[in-house]
Amino acid sequence: MNLSENNYGIPAVDHRSAKVLQGLYKIDDTDLSFIKRSGSLMLPQVEEIVGNWYNWLETQPEYEQFFSDKRILNHVRQKQHNYWQEFMTGDINEDYVKQRRIIGETHARIGLSMTVFFAGMSIFDQLFSDTVKKQDLAENEQMKMSDAIAKQLHLDAGIVCEMFTYMMNELISGQSKALLEMSTPVTEIWQGILLLPVVGIVDSKRSQDIMNSVLEMIAKTQAKEFILDISGVAVIDTAVANYLIKITKATRLMGCESTISGLSPAIAQTIVQLGIDVGTVNTTSTMMDALNKAFQRQNLKIVAIERS
Repeated sequence: MNLSENNYGIPAVDHRSAKVLQGLYKIDDTDLSFIKRSGSLMLPQVEEIVGNWYNWLETQPEYEQFFSDKRILNHVRQKQHNYWQEFMTGDINEDYVKQRRIIGETHARIGLSMTVFFAGMSIFDQLFSDTVKKQDLAENEQMKMSDAIAKQLHLDAGIVCEMFTYMMNELISGQSKALLEMSTPVTEIWQGILLLPVVGIVDSKRSQDIMNSVLEMIAKTQAKEFILDISGVAVIDTAVANYLIKITKATRLMGCESTISGLSPAIAQTIVQLGIDVGTVNTTSTMMDALNKAFQRQNLKIVAIERS
């Protein structure tokens, strides 16, 4: 089994081999033999079976959404014909699994819901089962053939669903990354003074993004002061608190003094209870205090202009 996660904790695509998947769904050589036998019975009738399936699909709202263009409809029907030809070979190899993953990826890209997909697979299962019952086979052979077809349908559906889920998670991951980048706007509010107001939930990943954004901006602007305002953060844990301290230490190494402002009483108590050593970290209760201290360190002063 090959399972991993991306940087946002999203499970990566599951690259189980064809053999492992076959074992997972308990598809043995007898099942594959029955599936191969079903090909000689089903393929001559596959057009009728697919036609009946589309009769069902026409009753669903997705039909108009995806198949209003007849050229697309004809193209997809031909693809389905090829799909069932591969299905009935009784050979579940790596290329077979790859093609099913491509189908899952395609469904995700066009936005076809998994509800309709699973319903469609269930309808195909019924259509195949009905076709098997009409064949001149012993009752136990009909049952074994239908069971074998159902197992492989479940395998196909599982592969497609897994790939669909992966693609959707990747989309969400990309959107989350974009939102995080938007939510860490390091701004130069005065020459040599940077400000980053943080709002919402801060986890270790976001803390790392904050550090990267801050250090890049310091390098770009040669800033001497950085204010990290966390008045919009309700709660932090040990890992996040340590990250914030690391940010101040990293900025100091670049010649930029940092101040963490907006510490709420709850967060201050949390830091004490967790026994986190804040060391020489500059902290203030408000952003205004942090800005005043930054001005003082840079020998700056704001004065009111008297108007005559």
